[in-house]
Order: sequence, then C-alpha cells, then structure tokens
Amino acid sequence: MIAMMTTLKRPINLCLSLCALFMSLATFPAWAIDSQDLPDIKEGYVTIKTVEPKKLVGYTVGDVIEREIVLNIKPPYQLIETSLPIPGYEKRYRGQLIGIELKSIEHAKETLDDSTRHNIKLAYQVFTNNVVAKNAALGPEYLHLINTTNKKDLVKYRIPSLDIAISPIAIFGQVKIENNMSTFHGPFKISSEQEQHRLKIAITILALSLLGLLYILGKNAWLPRMGGSFARIYRKIRKLPESQAGLLQAVAEMHHAFNHSAGITVFSHNIDELITRKPGFAPIKTEIEQFFALSRQVYFEPNAAHGLGDHPLTWLKGFCRRCRDCERGLTPETARVKG
Repeated sequence: MIAMMTTLKRPINLCLSLCALFMSLATFPAWAIDSQDLPDIKEGYVTIKTVEPKKLVGYTVGDVIEREIVLNIKPPYQLIETSLPIPGYEKRYRGQLIGIELKSIEHAKETLDDSTRHNIKLAYQVFTNNVVAKNAALGPEYLHLINTTNKKDLVKYRIPSLDIAISPIAIFGQVKIENNMSTFHGPFKISSEQEQHRLKIAITILALSLLGLLYILGKNAWLPRMGGSFARIYRKIRKLPESQAGLLQAVAEMHHAFNHSAGITVFSHNIDELITRKPGFAPIKTEIEQFFALSRQVYFEPNAAHGLGDHPLTWLKGFCRRCRDCERGLTPETARVKG
C-alpha cells in the first residue's frame, strides 16, 4: 500500500511542477524577453514623432536631458506597456556604460479611430565627467508589441537613438574653438543687444547734435524761432559786396531789423529800452552801440570814428549773425574789434 501511494505521488508532483512552470511563463514580464530575439514590426503599423532637446552638446554632470516620443500604433498590434524603459537604468554606448541614467518616464495613452497614440516623455540625467568632451547616445529603446488577434505574434519596435556630447566641467590646456567643427552644435551666436542699445543712444545723440548745429548755423526758417528779422536780414547782407553801397544797404537793413524786432524805432539813445524789450540782446549791448556809431558815420558824419577797422561790412555781417543768435535765444560769442 505504501509503495502504491508513493508511485501515485510522483505523477502528481510532476503535474504540479509543470503547472507552476507554465504559470510562471504566462506571468513572465515582457521586458525580460531579449529584444534581439524578436522580429521587427512590419512597416506601416507604427509611426513616430520625436521632440528632441534644443542642444546636443555641452551637457555636464547633473544635467537633465528631456526627450518626447509620440507613437501611433495601428491595430491589430498593441504596445506591451511592461516593455517601456525602466527608470534607474543606466544607458550604454557601444556596449560601455556612459554615465547617463533614465531619471523618469511619463506615459499617456489615447485611443483614436484608427490607432492608439502613446505619448512617452523620457528624462535622462548625466552622472559622468571627463577631462575631454566625449560622445554618448540616448537609446535606442526597444518596445514590444503583440498582435491581439494572434498572441504568438510578438514583435519589437526600435526607437531611434539620439547622439549627444558630454562636456567636462573644466577645460585642460589651450582650446581653439575655431578647430571644433562638430556637427552637434549650431553656429555660435554672439548677443548684440548691448551694442545695439549703445548704437541707438549714439544715433540719438548725433541726431540731436545735428539738429542743434542746424538750429545754430541754419539760414532757413522751417524750425521754430528761425524766421526772425535778423535771420532774414543775414541772408541778404552776407551776399552784399565789400563796397560803400553794400555797407549803406547793410546798415539800412540792420536798422529795419532792430525796429521790427523791438517793435519801436531804435536809436542810440534808447538802446536800454531795446534791451528791456528784448533781454536776449544784453550780451551784445556794446556791439549794438558800435553799430549805431557806424550808422552815424555812414549817414551823417563821414569823418567820425567808429572803431571797426578798415572793413566795417565784414564786421557788420558777423554782428548780424550774433543778433540772429540772440533773436533765437542763443548766447552768441561776442567779437572784439580793434580800431
């Protein structure tokens, strides 16, 4: 009897062992399957879109590199979500550890009319450093897919790798940046914002300076206070010839300008009234007195001394210009004429 019971127990134990084995295979995670042993999925069932980081070089210890993958999978295939990359897994480049670890992963799924969209956000962190820049890569990542109509049809899909470069924290020795023609980085851009700001200030100062210079030296009347009496007279007498007739006409024009500007008839005895009405002429009061001395010599006393030298018309032109400056509210440079 004991021998018979022992004989019966052996098949039962064998059956239990086989059941346990089958159950373990049924629950064996998909990530434990070697992706290299699976065939690639046929074209047309999966479309991919990647959002890559803006820079591919210059990463150092502690930097986080984010990458977004958008997959559209058409039926009958379905993603085995247990095949998604596992956080904490250190990446390899050509079989060697490169010191880049998958920090986190976010997965969102959306069912569409003709496919299933998977939005996968991967965040990698750098944990390595070197004395020189070295190449590395994010990926490739292999995802497993299963045919929902044929459970035995298990395939893989390869997410392309992304080549990057890891830089050292400090540079040893001399580096010639012009010799670095790596395709990983774009053109070096130098910000010109500060220079443009300075250029705008310089242009503004130049424009104001030119406008002020034009206001001081200008002969036209299109700016405010540029159409005064002495401005018009100056345009006339500066063209007069150096002769007695020219001097006579210039003196007459100046009398007319003084009378029009002051609103009264100005003579040598009421110069103070002119200054009271037009305080801007105060700096050239002495020259105004010299002008009336010249006027008396031209009209009434040919032998009278005026102290303006042998070329009074030249002085008169400069005097008219200084009167124009006073009329415009500017401070003229007073002239000293030796007799």
